[in-house]
Amino acid sequence: MEQRLDSAGLTFRQDYFSDPAGWAALVSLLRDIFGIDIGPLQQLGGPDPTSMPFGWFDAEGELAANISAFALPFVLNGRNVHAAGLQSGAVRPPWRGRGLYSDVTVKALDWCERQGFEAVILYTDKPSLYEPYGFRAIALHRYEGPTPDPSSSAARARPLLPTNADDLALLQSLLKRRSPVSTSLAVTVNAAMFLINTQLDPDIRISFLEDRQAAIAWKMDEAGRFSLLDVVAAEMPSLAAILGGLEIAPASVEVLFRPDKLGWDGVPQPLESGTRLVLRGLGHATPDFPAMLSPMAEF
Repeated sequence: MEQRLDSAGLTFRQDYFSDPAGWAALVSLLRDIFGIDIGPLQQLGGPDPTSMPFGWFDAEGELAANISAFALPFVLNGRNVHAAGLQSGAVRPPWRGRGLYSDVTVKALDWCERQGFEAVILYTDKPSLYEPYGFRAIALHRYEGPTPDPSSSAARARPLLPTNADDLALLQSLLKRRSPVSTSLAVTVNAAMFLINTQLDPDIRISFLEDRQAAIAWKMDEAGRFSLLDVVAAEMPSLAAILGGLEIAPASVEVLFRPDKLGWDGVPQPLESGTRLVLRGLGHATPDFPAMLSPMAEF
């Protein structure tokens, strides 16, 4: 962590999302390093308004190194946590080994402390990289189990397409008044992440249960396994109501968050993923039951 900073030929900037060239530089960085295109976010309401990016730019305006902080309030064990998330952390290969990433990480964490955030979380495939900054990995679990009998009283769901203006407005309205999907671990606000994640994975389906005023993010694989990724609603419908509205009878079910509000009991299974969720702050707090953040909240 004590790597000397060599920023020769670079200029430091922060809070540059309102600059089209700055935003385009971040889109280019993430596309080049991770193969992820966040460009469509501009058509889905734009980046999270609380975002604060920190970056080193070269003379041509290319982003050499970046990390972005943003407000990410979440629930942990029934308690609302005033937290921030870190995302879009990357350094272009020619600029690695010069202390740039350590520099922007320290700047972002200092900003989070000045803003009064009591915790910071991020996803990473290199958790050891963040241990010197006080981060620790949180064990994540999904749930799997038998299919409940679909509710026969559920009204038929319809597809939602975030790229459709009316459907986007409906989704944005639902996201503003959503409740957490679980009391153990769940985000309370994540509109930008939910919307961009609908575009990053073509297998994700979004369906609207009008009688429950709920948007359902889900998948179905070739083996007939139903995966429930997220539920955006002020009041959670049961899993039976969700399946009834979707008019499906899957062979098996997995829920990618703790299903304590779904009226269904599954068996927790460790999440097999190369990406880990790491947490800074809150002492040694961990979820009171096996849990994970919805994939639609991944950042």
